[in-house]
Amino acid sequence: MVIIYSNEFNPATLKLIVAKNFAKVAVDIKIVDPHDQIPQPKHLPCIEIDSDTTLFSSNAALCYLLPPGEDSVEVYNWLEWEAATLSPSLTLLFGTSSKNEKLKSNLLGALNTLEKEFNNKKFLVGNNITNADIAIWSTLYPFLTCPAATKEYITPLSNLSNWFQTLEDNPHFKDAISQFKIELNSSYNALLNGAKYPAPTAEYFHNVEKSSHIEETVTSEEIKLAEKAWQSDISKLPKLKEQKDCVLPVPGERNILITSALPYVNNVPHLGNIIGCVLSADVFARYSRLCNNNTLYIGGTDEYGTATETKALEEGLTCQEICDKYFHIHNEAYKWFNISFNHFGRTTYPEQTEICQEMFLQLNDNGFMFTESVEQLHCENCNRFLADRFVEGGCPNLGCTYEDARGDQCDKCGKLVNAVELKNPKCKICGKTPKLKSSNQFFIDLPKLEPLIHHWIKFSAPGWSNNAQIIAKSWLKEGLKPRCITRDLKWGVPVPIDGFRDKVFYVWFDALIGYLSISKAYTKEFEQWWRPAKGTDVTLYNFMAKDNVPFHAILFPSMLMGTNKGYITVSHIMATEYLNYEDGKFSKSRGVGVFGTDAKSTGIPSDVWRFYLLYVRPESQDSSFSWNDLVIKNNSELLNNLGNFINRALMFVKNNFDKTIPEMNPNNEDYTLLALCTKELKGYIASLEKAKFRDGIRHILNISRHGNHYMQSNQPWVLLKGTDEEKARAGTVIGICCNLSCLLATLLQPYMPDTSDNLKSQMNCSNVVITASNPQIVKLLIAGHKIGEPFPLFAKIEQATADELKKKFAGTQSERAGSENAEIKKLEEEVAKQGDKVRLLKSSGAAKTVWQPEVTILQELKKKLEVAQKTAVVQKKTVQIITMDAEKVKKLEQEVAKQALEVRKLKEGGANKSLWAPEVEKLLALKSRLAEATGSTLKDIQGDKKGKK
Repeated sequence: MVIIYSNEFNPATLKLIVAKNFAKVAVDIKIVDPHDQIPQPKHLPCIEIDSDTTLFSSNAALCYLLPPGEDSVEVYNWLEWEAATLSPSLTLLFGTSSKNEKLKSNLLGALNTLEKEFNNKKFLVGNNITNADIAIWSTLYPFLTCPAATKEYITPLSNLSNWFQTLEDNPHFKDAISQFKIELNSSYNALLNGAKYPAPTAEYFHNVEKSSHIEETVTSEEIKLAEKAWQSDISKLPKLKEQKDCVLPVPGERNILITSALPYVNNVPHLGNIIGCVLSADVFARYSRLCNNNTLYIGGTDEYGTATETKALEEGLTCQEICDKYFHIHNEAYKWFNISFNHFGRTTYPEQTEICQEMFLQLNDNGFMFTESVEQLHCENCNRFLADRFVEGGCPNLGCTYEDARGDQCDKCGKLVNAVELKNPKCKICGKTPKLKSSNQFFIDLPKLEPLIHHWIKFSAPGWSNNAQIIAKSWLKEGLKPRCITRDLKWGVPVPIDGFRDKVFYVWFDALIGYLSISKAYTKEFEQWWRPAKGTDVTLYNFMAKDNVPFHAILFPSMLMGTNKGYITVSHIMATEYLNYEDGKFSKSRGVGVFGTDAKSTGIPSDVWRFYLLYVRPESQDSSFSWNDLVIKNNSELLNNLGNFINRALMFVKNNFDKTIPEMNPNNEDYTLLALCTKELKGYIASLEKAKFRDGIRHILNISRHGNHYMQSNQPWVLLKGTDEEKARAGTVIGICCNLSCLLATLLQPYMPDTSDNLKSQMNCSNVVITASNPQIVKLLIAGHKIGEPFPLFAKIEQATADELKKKFAGTQSERAGSENAEIKKLEEEVAKQGDKVRLLKSSGAAKTVWQPEVTILQELKKKLEVAQKTAVVQKKTVQIITMDAEKVKKLEQEVAKQALEVRKLKEGGANKSLWAPEVEKLLALKSRLAEATGSTLKDIQGDKKGKK
């Protein structure tokens, strides 16, 4: 049975009781104290549907109990208005002590909106009572039944009074009143105290009110500026730069170099990995390009080290085969998520070995390296030194009791550890207890570099995210220690010094250099980005999760500055906290959560995934992915707010103006709207400049929210039926709404690129330059502009879909694979059984009305089976293997590296072009074959148009 949890007198509960009366569903009502143990988070009222599903939005619960009908879009608009405007106005005035004339004015404005709405109509939407009437009536009930309030506010509002009385006389409303006690001040106190914990302040409600009342939020000066911007000449606006195959920094311009942390290639990236680095960096890169900055976005996979060796042992493949397999998986996942890398590369490129060895030798020559005998854990059973990832044990850090710490880092406390310090260490390969054994290793002498880092960080850290600053400063506070950078392994970049050539570089020394080597794979002119000439400024942004901060904030800058070669260092470290999965944590090792390859199999568009991950991006604290919340955000924010506004505007132009933008003659109300939206545009730019992507997406949604309010209050569909003056007014209103939609097409591009492209196609428009220094809204679509064919941008996701997906992605990947096989077998049996039934009915001569419903059931079963089989194929590729000729790829990569070396020798030796040009052609042909073998493009392999130059 559905349970409603509520505190006493809460008018939001009244709407749920009315709804269940109309729907005739059984509901159990439990009155609780705010401090009682109720479903978390503590929002009242809430409804518990089952042990796994609780709705905390009263309006969402209302629509669950009584689903809206045909006019759902208008109903949702009124529900949003009730939640954002009416309820805060009443709650602040009667639920707090902050009573003043301005608060009364806010409430009167809301009441006058309703009074105007009920002119010549009986109900808010259509000819019958809807959820809009139920929600607004319930919120107003304590207020409108108070004689003093009625005398002061309601007496002049006859339309509102008549509507209210009509509903009060309805038996479903009468029954609700008899079931649930209501009184004025107690009710709005209950609404205030039940809304959130801690309770919202008066300032909170004031801010909510401001977002819904245009006239309260802009100054006359802002209105004048909005008018001036609107009347400016669009032809004088700057044009977007054409994106070149090879982007290089330009002196005197803003040059932005962006990197996202290189994920280990030993597994499939999950949603936490994606939002933590590549997706966040992609939003910033797309935004930077819209600002006409020279923007280079570099990414790739980290392929050397013990993580790869461990995975190779697990899967019975060579290290190269593991790298080839998972590079392909990563690459395909990021392509599906529309990550716009300029180049996505690998640390197994030949350039990696070249730059890594060169940087090591420079640091060694400059006195920042030394050797020391190191006691390492050695497994006698395996006859090998155990690198960090091959040993596990108890965390040695004080206060941490984690028993499964790795030999390089504890995942629980986040601190770095040395493998020899682990408590009760075990060999990860055989499980035996290793013993200490000495081996000479190279160390980077961080204490020597510490004064340089201290000085540098004072100037760089202010541009970092707060958690990055805290983590870096805590490292410096403890004092830097020498860090071992070599290992007794085979899979890695060899150490280029006699006596150490059987060792390789530690993955964290090697991986950081991957940014440079992948840049070099993109363009041989990579040093223009990393060692820019005098007069050319390059700003470096690093995007990562917080566990990667120490290496990017301390180790990498130390390496770059220690070479004394003029390398740029990071100006902006943008680190996220962790994204959790439902009530637990994502886990690559156990396959818990939703992974990049899983997202595609759900049928939910990649743009919706991007939107939701950015909406819950863990910027200042950990956040959680929730299937139910994904559905709510899609249906409320994308479908009912953003999509509703845009589609209503474009369909109105199509149906009433022959797809042509009408003449616009704005008045003060229109310029006020534009001024309000300009403030949101400024907030959007300020947010994205600081990589505050959650705030940025809310500014987008606020523009469409204000647009919805503007359209609803002006009602162009009514104006169109009036006088010539009113028809002209309808054209102005809808023309401005279309212009705001055009602006939204550009603002959405960093977040939802497919949606942006679809919208631009519908509007027959292009992206515009975002001028960060002077944000303004201009007339992007002039009168006479022809739009394309409008269609809905978003689709509703049913709650049943979320329930199904939540169940589907429960447990681990291997468990899910087993359950999917069982599901397929069950569906195959059901299809066969239903097929027999249909054949029997048809052969018996039964009427079509008898067998047709059974055919429909059979078709639905076949669809389910097809979806399950496709999902199983994806899962098999993810959990087992992506079909790929690893040996062929390996051989081709070796041939490419060999041919590239031959070309370099000829060019550097001063050979005539007639000698080296044919060798370049051979190199291009090899790269094309390599691209084909890996499922990449020629550009993905190495930016080859440059090879011909």
